[in-house]
Amino acid sequence: MSFLVTFIDRQFVHNRPAEPTFSFEGQTVIVTGASSGLGLAASQKFIEHGASSVILACRGLPKAEAAADAIRKSTGCDASRVRVMHLDLSSYASVLEFATRVTEELPRLDVLLLNAGVTPFSWATTEGNEETVTTNVVSLALLALLLHPKLSQSAKEHGGYAHITVTGSEMYRYAKFEERDKAGKDGIFAALADEKRSNLSDRYNTSKLLALFVVKQIAALSPVAQSRVIVNSVCPSFCMSDLARGYGPLNPVTRGLMRVVARPTEVGARVLVYGAGAGPETHGAHLPDCKLIPTTALTEGDAGKELQQRVWEELRVKLEAVKPGVTNLS
Repeated sequence: MSFLVTFIDRQFVHNRPAEPTFSFEGQTVIVTGASSGLGLAASQKFIEHGASSVILACRGLPKAEAAADAIRKSTGCDASRVRVMHLDLSSYASVLEFATRVTEELPRLDVLLLNAGVTPFSWATTEGNEETVTTNVVSLALLALLLHPKLSQSAKEHGGYAHITVTGSEMYRYAKFEERDKAGKDGIFAALADEKRSNLSDRYNTSKLLALFVVKQIAALSPVAQSRVIVNSVCPSFCMSDLARGYGPLNPVTRGLMRVVARPTEVGARVLVYGAGAGPETHGAHLPDCKLIPTTALTEGDAGKELQQRVWEELRVKLEAVKPGVTNLS
């Protein structure tokens, strides 16, 4: 189906994924990008579904503390069940510090919901990459790999499975990813970091494609039967959120149109929570609207596998430079 037909079907026809029925009783959950939008709504749902501890991992601490207070007030939960920790995915040092704190301070970790992300509106760089690549791809992979051992340990100690769930997007299907063809001897990530070789208008779509490759690759490196960690990606479709905050405050007309077209944030959050409780059949998979659907476009077939491997080999070098041994999950 065309983009328009698919969009209309998901937004207006099949636009109400069911509330998840999973229990997260006794579990510890981390949600990145949880100070507003989908992350905040998902964090509240985890509390409503019994999680013992939900950690809002955010860059802006005052806003995150206000979000934590809102969850406590809305759910009536004990204040200790919701806490805030600082995490800035634009900084590798922040990711390393956060992962160390989690590993050393938390008795257990059952869910890592990687929800934080940015949309590029102008060219900016962090950690030697275009900002979107650092935040949506490299730091996402780094944090997932750093906390994978903690998740695996918790799953084995407490039974069942742990989860790494990434908030993805169906926009990966429309990624042109032209940089793969413009990469010279310096490689794909160098092309992505080069403003002259980059297509910023396609960057969000490409970042979601690369994040999907990360999900598939980590899943392949760590079979769920051995690790007990389910790694998957979800897509909540177009929802009311703060993803467009880079455009500045929305005018009343635009916000009104969004309210007509976009799903309520709470509905989108159902999809995120579903992924964090889904079974081992979703390991390495993408779940748009809580459905297990094979991925397509640049992920398809042998060509997709070859592209994934090409991306991973370059990404692995970048990750090992930040934290030697981090990509070894055996």
